[in-house]
Amino acid sequence: MKRFHIHVHVDDIAASVAFYSKLFAAQPARVEADYAKWMLDDPRVNFAISTRGTKTGVDHLGFQVDDSAELAELAQRAEAADMALLDQGETTCCYARSDKHWIVDPQGIAWEHFHSLDRVPVYGESRQESSPLSAQTSCCAPRGEPVGVPVKPAGSACC
Repeated sequence: MKRFHIHVHVDDIAASVAFYSKLFAAQPARVEADYAKWMLDDPRVNFAISTRGTKTGVDHLGFQVDDSAELAELAQRAEAADMALLDQGETTCCYARSDKHWIVDPQGIAWEHFHSLDRVPVYGESRQESSPLSAQTSCCAPRGEPVGVPVKPAGSACC
């Protein structure tokens, strides 16, 4: 079963952990000095925040899967949609060892598809990639264009 993934860059981990813990009525599953993650069941989402990166806001979206067959299915879907696929294979990122690949949608938003294999004590690996998808602002996310989402001013009309 898939779990939706959202990664947001924040300026202040402590303030953001306090805010999201109240918003989700749950404590994070993992907290580090520069990172926190909630594994929520309602809705089924892996919501992560970190101070890594250059711009606050939504960093990337994705799907976390339970097994390699689901990961292969997502890779096939991406290829069927004619999206360039950056297959990182097994890698270390966001305090986890995962098998993953990336695509960037037509708007430049990075999508991560991954199967978590284990927890690790470091944020990630330092990589130098030559792919056009790999201009990175954090250890893991490739970039087409920056995807930081601006916050709407108070009192602005919605939707």
